[in-house]
Amino acid sequence: MSTTATPPTLYIEGPAFWTPTLPGWDAARAAFRGEGTLTDPPAKRPAPQVLAPAERRRAPDTVALALEVAAAAMAASGRNAADVPCVFISAHGDLSINDYMCSTLATDPTVLSPTRFHNSVHNAAVGYWTIGTGCMAASNSVSAFEYSFATGLLEAAVQCAADHSPVLVVGYDTPTVGPLTSVTDSRGLLAVAMVIAPERSERTVAALDWSLAGNSLEAASTYTPAHSEAAKSLSGINPMAQALSLFESLAHLSDGAGPPVALRLSPTLSLRLQLRPPSKD
Repeated sequence: MSTTATPPTLYIEGPAFWTPTLPGWDAARAAFRGEGTLTDPPAKRPAPQVLAPAERRRAPDTVALALEVAAAAMAASGRNAADVPCVFISAHGDLSINDYMCSTLATDPTVLSPTRFHNSVHNAAVGYWTIGTGCMAASNSVSAFEYSFATGLLEAAVQCAADHSPVLVVGYDTPTVGPLTSVTDSRGLLAVAMVIAPERSERTVAALDWSLAGNSLEAASTYTPAHSEAAKSLSGINPMAQALSLFESLAHLSDGAGPPVALRLSPTLSLRLQLRPPSKD
């Protein structure tokens, strides 16, 4: 008779969040709790200090977003970025640059920008991160269309549990333009990040129990919607909005463990998450 092992409890450190109306986890946490308001006027795109000034100016929005939350998560976790494996997540990478490349190749290919070309690859952001931080640990770049955040989070959780090592998780997406808007409905900037660790530390903000739900259409079609007005205002902004329910749950964790969060991995499978206040023992 076969048995299925229960995945080990993991621990969340350094939640990070950035969107123009909630530029930072402190602002997002307050708004998700109904204790803060949206930033007005919205913030300009971040300028991550991981990059040298010249690179910072040339970096596309996807890179700027990803590195901003990645650096914030690492700082809050108190860990050395050079030592921590990472999983970067985006539904399709930088579709604005890909639209530019396709249009240019179709009209005047000789003027294609080499800088934009090297920023078009899906792992551009994680490449900038590993170079900027000197990280030689394993790095992954994950894409799974509308299920990208849940898939990347599962990848990070499995890696953390298997290697018994902390993993940085970074999710980011930006608006699409041109014909590619029919591929991904992405209308704004949104990025999230956190460190998942195999053991509790003094920087732990939540214990995370995780499992797969399904394989039935009924089980996997259930998901956790946004509750606060702030989170609802971001629903559908881009594919990383899939992470909103998890970050809302983190924002309310000081009130006690809430209901499980379900994130869809496919039409017939979900990632089930239960956040708990970190254990004291």
